[in-house]
Amino acid sequence: MRTDWSVDGTTGYDFMDEVSGVLHDPEGEAPLTSLWTEQTHRSPLFEEEAKQARRQILRDNLASELNATSAALKRVAMRDLATRDFTLTGLRRALTEVLVHFPVYRLYISTGGRSAEDKRILDWALAGARRTVRATDRPLIDLLDAWLGGDPPRSLPPVLRRERLSAAVRFQQLSAPVAAKSVEDTAFYRYGRLISRNEVGSDPARFAVTPAGFHGAARARAKNFPRALLATATHDHKRGEDVRARLAALSELHGEWTAAVQRWSRLNAPLRKDLPDGAAPGMSAQLMLYQTLVGAWPLGLAPEDEAGVAAFLERVAAWQEKALREAKRRTEWAVPNAEYEAACQEFITAIMAPDRASHMREEIAAFAARISPAGAVNGLSQALLRCTAPGVPDLYQGTEFWDFSLVDPDNRRPVDWAARREALEAATPPAELLQHWQDGRVKQAVIARALASRASQPDLFAEGDYQPVTVEGPLAQRCPRLPPQPPRRGRAGRCHSSACNRAEGFVVSAAAGGGMERNRSPPAGFFEGTALAGRR
Repeated sequence: MRTDWSVDGTTGYDFMDEVSGVLHDPEGEAPLTSLWTEQTHRSPLFEEEAKQARRQILRDNLASELNATSAALKRVAMRDLATRDFTLTGLRRALTEVLVHFPVYRLYISTGGRSAEDKRILDWALAGARRTVRATDRPLIDLLDAWLGGDPPRSLPPVLRRERLSAAVRFQQLSAPVAAKSVEDTAFYRYGRLISRNEVGSDPARFAVTPAGFHGAARARAKNFPRALLATATHDHKRGEDVRARLAALSELHGEWTAAVQRWSRLNAPLRKDLPDGAAPGMSAQLMLYQTLVGAWPLGLAPEDEAGVAAFLERVAAWQEKALREAKRRTEWAVPNAEYEAACQEFITAIMAPDRASHMREEIAAFAARISPAGAVNGLSQALLRCTAPGVPDLYQGTEFWDFSLVDPDNRRPVDWAARREALEAATPPAELLQHWQDGRVKQAVIARALASRASQPDLFAEGDYQPVTVEGPLAQRCPRLPPQPPRRGRAGRCHSSACNRAEGFVVSAAAGGGMERNRSPPAGFFEGTALAGRR
């Protein structure tokens, strides 16, 4: 976000991306990419899916808006004898290629032209367009550069200035919905290497965020937008914060996950239905389904609980219907393919049937149980970072307990406020809730303690320095770290830590010692030799 804007910051989706990304192990990127391409025969690059989606959206959904913007550019061309012979069709082709390669939502062109940042963004799109546009249309790319703020409108005669500004406004009004409809609402449902990275505000092409990257973003926020919101869940997220946290564990257990998916795909192949346009479901949809089943499987749900499993699968089926339609490959909202959708829903029912010889239902439940402790630790770490990082934590309704919701409307279900109020009033220390971590009270307790720390030290969290700490010892690799920076001098010389010590110690203990998996604390001496730098 530009620092010269009179705003307090974003609504928090950037933080959602950063805090989720830092929980992912970059070592999982290559093997999970290989699994995706091996199973689906799709491109390993998210950018390719996004470009295809952009072309489809411009052709099928925003054709009128594309024509109107092209017409505005044609009016600009008609003002000059040197450009008036360029056709509307040619301008539309060139404009399409620029929009296909456009990397953000929009520019902010004014009478003074483009800012340096807007120039960098448009240069990127223009360079991409030059590679894919027809050779005969390449001169139009340079003209679009000039017309879209390259020549500052205020330097032009009044009539031409109005035409240029009108065309620029049209372009900006078109680029934003193209990005939203093609990337978040289409490509996110087509590319499923690891769907925990397919989230609003995220780029699925970026598999993980390094600790250095996370700390750098936090320091920049502390400096430029200390009152920006910090979100990890919203009314519009693709999947709940704890679904993402659990799926992040697959980046570490990629070998086990690869073996499981290969086995499930082989066992379930006979249950796919042959349709005139291919087998149903497609392999892309099938891999995203497996991730959804494992990622959202309710804590404590036994595979033999018929009513509980049926309720869960009903939610998954609703998610799948929306996902298939948003992907816009073989069905879509405007023209639903009832036969394909029915076959995909029947596939869910069949693979999860209680009498299946392959025991698929039990295997899904077992794999979810396998990664749930690690997912819970990720979820606690995520919640703690949200409450303690520079910015203002934003808590979405009901996420004080575990949030295994799916895309809307699933994430807008009624919340049991009475249970949350009762747990909060009990004020049980987090460590005492460890034995019952599956009920979610431990998450609420960590959040409550972190927020109490903020309330007791408002100046520290509002104005203190952000200084990442260094961890030394055999468990150091489990903690994001950077060399500590000297605090700024000013006011009281406060230092803003990236976590609250007592709550952080609980979270790291649960992760490193396996306490959440076995309902006990780490063994004595487990942390021997591991400490913050200078505190041995």
